Amino acid sequence: MSIGYCLTSAYDEDMNTLDPHHPEALAQVSDRLLSTEKAQRMAQFFGLLADTNRLRIVDLLAQGEFCVRDIAVALEMSESAVSHQLRMLKALRLVRFRRQGRHIFYQLLDHHVLTLYKAAAEHLDEEESDTSGGGIGTGRW
Repeated sequence: MSIGYCLTSAYDEDMNTLDPHHPEALAQVSDRLLSTEKAQRMAQFFGLLADTNRLRIVDLLAQGEFCVRDIAVALEMSESAVSHQLRMLKALRLVRFRRQGRHIFYQLLDHHVLTLYKAAAEHLDEEESDTSGGGIGTGRW
């Protein structure tokens, strides 16, 4: 079901409140609205991904499991910079790691992270192909 919305305002300056134009439509969705707390967590999550290097690391880890050195070589970054970015990705539970001898291997935490990454890459590929015929993302999805 699609719900249409109007842009005119019913703001009562004396009462400092807004009256809805379509209370029935709002009643249908009010219990499913994103809470402020969850919106803040999501903003932090997406803000963390708003970094080119972290997105490139996520892209690489979407293809498999890699150690810090291999990530650094593949992305032409220092191991220190990669480790810093991985700490941030671990803090929001986007990646996990396992030890094998002296090496630590990283991979995406679960299918949700991969699904989110793929959806964003597909969206950008479609958007770019609609406007210029080329793809922004990896084109693998």
